[in-house]
Amino acid sequence: MKRTLIGASVGLAVAMGAAASVDAKTFKFAYSGDVTSMDPYSITESFSISFLNNIYEGLTRYDENLATQPALATSWEYVKPNVIRYTLRKGVKFHDGADLTADDVVTSIRRAIHPDSPSKGELPTVTGVEKVDDFNVDIIMTGPTPLLNNFLTNIHIFDEGWLKKHNSLATVSVDKGEENYATSHTNGTGPFKLESRRTDAKTVLVVNPQWWDTPKHNLTRIEFTPIASDATRVAALLSGELDMIFPAPLQDAKRIMAAPGIQVLQGPSLRTIFLGFNFKDELNDTDLKSGNPFQDARVRLALAKSINLTLIKAKIMRGTSRLAGLLVAPEVPGFDPNANDPIEYDPAGAKKLLADAGYPNGFRFAMNCPNDRYVNDEEICQAIAAMTAKVGLDAKLTTETKGLHFAKARKNGTDVYMLGWATLPMLDTFSVLATLLHTPMDKFGTWNPGGFSNARIDTITEQVATMVDESKRRNLMQEAMRIAKKEVAMVPLHQQPLSWAARDNIDLVQSPDNKLRLWYINKN
Repeated sequence: MKRTLIGASVGLAVAMGAAASVDAKTFKFAYSGDVTSMDPYSITESFSISFLNNIYEGLTRYDENLATQPALATSWEYVKPNVIRYTLRKGVKFHDGADLTADDVVTSIRRAIHPDSPSKGELPTVTGVEKVDDFNVDIIMTGPTPLLNNFLTNIHIFDEGWLKKHNSLATVSVDKGEENYATSHTNGTGPFKLESRRTDAKTVLVVNPQWWDTPKHNLTRIEFTPIASDATRVAALLSGELDMIFPAPLQDAKRIMAAPGIQVLQGPSLRTIFLGFNFKDELNDTDLKSGNPFQDARVRLALAKSINLTLIKAKIMRGTSRLAGLLVAPEVPGFDPNANDPIEYDPAGAKKLLADAGYPNGFRFAMNCPNDRYVNDEEICQAIAAMTAKVGLDAKLTTETKGLHFAKARKNGTDVYMLGWATLPMLDTFSVLATLLHTPMDKFGTWNPGGFSNARIDTITEQVATMVDESKRRNLMQEAMRIAKKEVAMVPLHQQPLSWAARDNIDLVQSPDNKLRLWYINKN
């Protein structure tokens, strides 16, 4: 087994290229949930987007070391302070044989930034895009955007003609139950193309022989099966039905490693797991006559102090998680090492805070968590519900599949919810500011359904969106993170570990963003 992490030798690409062969190689893997949609603009969920990165491509992409590099664009330059011109790669074809041109890029970006697009928050500073000629486009912004190439890694390019033919120019939202042709069909430029899809059963990809890049993989077919049950997923790997699974349950790591021909791959993750709040005027489920106690920072701090993070790490995460005091991981630009102390476990202090806020007997509230999205998500939430109950905070916990959970959370249909954030695709604290913490408006606050609002954080977010002075940007982002911590805007729990398992004839890259880039996999 070759386990490659960030910082790996640059010789990896050569080694993997040498290992490639023309033999038919089918790679079978399982994840804990399914791809939510085949249309990357209809969703914001990380696994689905990462899966579709193997079918669709952006103007830029991340390499195996998470550095941005050219993809469908070969170069770019500022032509005005708020305009970047991208030169497109010539000779690129979509899976149906159509040529890539500037019209496709213009249509795709306009589709992404449309006010009704769930993806509009991925390009918060982009106001428009114009065709210069068949292979050059100008992207227009509110001002200089230091992270635009990072953003563009997640803006997949569609064929304009294909969208028009199938009446799919307008975006739809999976969260709203909307669908169109692009929800279940694809036509990208990437290394693999969709052969078949059975929702919640199996999705099959085959190699794209027309791919513009030189393959570093030797795969010809991909079979993906969603398997929610940890036990079933592990059993399928151990029996030889699968080549790889993720996540691999932490509690089974020793048993998996003891099996012949299989290894567990564990490494650091960028994803911070936290609890978000409903800040609206009423709770969704409560024994109070009116009002929402979570509007009071003392109540939010009381909930945080009732959670024994050290115990969760030791008992549920088997010591593999990294406790968090901030909403970003240490590797993310904008992290403040001087503000990362987790909120102290203090049940007596929690009770005092509740009493001071006018709730000496506590209250009931709705809590919602996924059971198939994050590492041990259901077990963590069950433990938290038991802990909060000891201080009088009665969590009516619902755990359900990620699709149901995220839809409910996005509609503010619960009072406390679990969410994980890895700052993707931009790999910068701005991701948290723009998406989670900014007051919901226009392109900001697209994942702030509870309605948290702080004027200073809003100002900082809008400033750093166009600020090119990196030192000043980071200082301001650190200030915003400290404000969010003081206000207990959300309750950070930990950075979850990466935990994958694969057969020893599989060479792959495991990077902290937890994305499986199929074009770097070789099966020996």
